[in-house]
Amino acid sequence: MTESKKLTRDQRRRLLASPAGWLACGLGSGLAPVAQGTFGSLAAILPWLVLRRLELPLYVLALALAFALGVWACNVAGRALGVDDHRSLVWDEFVGQWLALLPLLLLPAPWWMIAVGFGLFRLFDVWKPWPIGWLDGHMKGGLGVMIDDVVAGIYAAVVLAMALTLTH
Repeated sequence: MTESKKLTRDQRRRLLASPAGWLACGLGSGLAPVAQGTFGSLAAILPWLVLRRLELPLYVLALALAFALGVWACNVAGRALGVDDHRSLVWDEFVGQWLALLPLLLLPAPWWMIAVGFGLFRLFDVWKPWPIGWLDGHMKGGLGVMIDDVVAGIYAAVVLAMALTLTH
């Protein structure tokens, strides 16, 4: 379950002392004073604008590598903070958001569908329908941080793909 306390000065120092901490906090986006997950998801759109230019197999490979890197980084950062899943750890939002936007690479869509994909990902990430909530409560460490947002991203991608299919 996500820890809701603000970072102490010492925790912030420990988090930012390593590349793993920088990555886990979404290159700083997770240090926002409120709505860290939303800020992380928004920040994820900038690198997605570059990633979306990749051929599909390379995009999927980039997602897999980002996931594996996130498991490692969030595990290291969580140990440094003394908390399994602090709300400042938002690399999971990056990967989940990139999964949610996957249909925009496959189906024709207007630019504003990026906002729809963003909204759907945030909806599933906050709502946590089964098994997202179960995963969030039962998985620990870096994998626990990452896996629930991956499933939220998949749910969002499925809904976005259905919406795109129905509107074309």
